Amino acid sequence: MIRILVALAAPFAQDPAPPAPLAYDPLRRPAPASASELPASLALVVHDAKRQRDVPVRVYLPASATPAPVVLFSHGLGGSRDNNPYLGEHWSARGYVVVYLQHAGSDENVWRNRPLGRRMDAMRQAASAENLALRCNDVKATLDQLTTWNDTGDHELHGRLDLEHVGMCGHSFGAVTTQATTGQALPLLGQRFTDPRIDAALPMSPSRPRAGSAERAFAGVRVPWLLMTGTRDEAPIGGQTSATRLEVFPALPSTIDHYELVLDGAQHSAFGQRALPGDAATRNPNHHRAILALSTAFWDTYLRGDSAARAWLQGTGPNRILETDDRWQVSVVR
Repeated sequence: MIRILVALAAPFAQDPAPPAPLAYDPLRRPAPASASELPASLALVVHDAKRQRDVPVRVYLPASATPAPVVLFSHGLGGSRDNNPYLGEHWSARGYVVVYLQHAGSDENVWRNRPLGRRMDAMRQAASAENLALRCNDVKATLDQLTTWNDTGDHELHGRLDLEHVGMCGHSFGAVTTQATTGQALPLLGQRFTDPRIDAALPMSPSRPRAGSAERAFAGVRVPWLLMTGTRDEAPIGGQTSATRLEVFPALPSTIDHYELVLDGAQHSAFGQRALPGDAATRNPNHHRAILALSTAFWDTYLRGDSAARAWLQGTGPNRILETDDRWQVSVVR
């Protein structure tokens, strides 16, 4: 049986009394006993010999040296492996190895050192099907290399990775990358880029297919998805609007658990570390709080099999985090 639940959050400030603390709290971060237990990050390079292509990565490590589930993150157009550290810092503090990929051809080098008036044209050219293919193969190459590093006795990542439990996340062009590597069928290519090693996906600012049926494109998705967007989630490149982003959730198959968070007033930059030039509204600090809470509960549910996280995610937990006009949808398989 399929159960559809739509939950709207009530503002905490209007509650007659603060809710009692929950045993499960996705925002709680263990206090480190010492500076040596603070989440660390490593700057590494994946070399794909087959393609003669390097993929710079930044790896955030949890304090514990025991094998931990892995979350990959793909940046947006013009970004880098150093974008959005607030995610890596929180998820790693929660016990995940977080690996940020940098995709040559659609990274920050597209616009750096170019005249200001030519940057937008360069970015538009970089938002290509060719670069999407490169990005998807970067994901495969990175998972291959992580396996090698995990098995190499003298490597910093030796024995640190639980590669039986892998999540994939990305923002904007990184969301397109996430979708393509976790089940979306692409025109003429089908599911060529789907990687069966990925167990759960979190596209931030998702995209509906540019052509054809969304239902057909997403029919082959077999892993849980959590979609995050905003009511003002518009971008000058890519042809997506806040309305088209909402077409992904209802097009996903009823055979998978899937979720959608729509943050009221959130612009395209809301998922990043800072505002972007041209942003028309002040950033809401609760947006990052909501992103961190719901994403952590999602990873805990599907990468750790945590029943308390599942109950929080599919129950009233999000209502404690979200604001009045935020929207939260859940479709789970029973």
